Amino acid sequence: MSRLVNPAPPYEISKKKAVARLAEAQQRLLRLRLTLGGQLNTPIGPPLTCVFEGWDASGKGGAIKRLVTPLDPRFVRVSQFAAPTYDEKRHHFLWRFWPKLPGWGGMAVFDRSWYGRVLVERVEGFATKEQWSRAYNEIVEFERTLVAEGMIIVKFWMHVSPEEQLRRFEERSNDPLKQWKLTDEDWRNRQKRETYEIAINEMLERTDPTWAPWHVIAGDDKHYARFAVVEKVCEAIEARLKTEDLPD
Repeated sequence: MSRLVNPAPPYEISKKKAVARLAEAQQRLLRLRLTLGGQLNTPIGPPLTCVFEGWDASGKGGAIKRLVTPLDPRFVRVSQFAAPTYDEKRHHFLWRFWPKLPGWGGMAVFDRSWYGRVLVERVEGFATKEQWSRAYNEIVEFERTLVAEGMIIVKFWMHVSPEEQLRRFEERSNDPLKQWKLTDEDWRNRQKRETYEIAINEMLERTDPTWAPWHVIAGDDKHYARFAVVEKVCEAIEARLKTEDLPD
């Protein structure tokens, strides 16, 4: 059964209310981050890693921007991952992600991640079937290790319907200031959407443990998606703070 949600948000909300809800969530997140960073006369808190995957033009960049905007840039790092370099290919596929992970009191946001092994590398044939089949368990154990050491991991799949994706592609194509966002690879990936959906659903099914669950965000309404992401991060931090018995 498909894990991908209907592209419509679970409820309707006006742009004005969505913007207000985002602002409220950002202030909530700011206080929580200061708490984790030990900047409110509290003990230093656990590291936080937010992982973003999603369709091309699904709103990952916009959601990430709203997530980090209210935060002190000295205590949050955004890392974007493309195809591995020649040197990175000489190592295990998880190797290149370790240096970007945050320490205690820190926060990292990953724009694409280790899930490339079971998505683009699988679909495009950059990894053998044996490699990507083995990767599900490797990823789950990798995340288990990080969580066991105290890390909060919040994972997002940004979902967008094929109709809305096409509209956004065409908008980018016609806007000189956005054309750089649209590549030939984006169009090729769109032609393989059904194949990608199979890979995505298997990823969501096999890498969704209770300690690092997936949040599938309905991205057709970008205003809803943005506050939904920030709220989910806040909820994950608050849940952890309760178990740590730290002030929120």
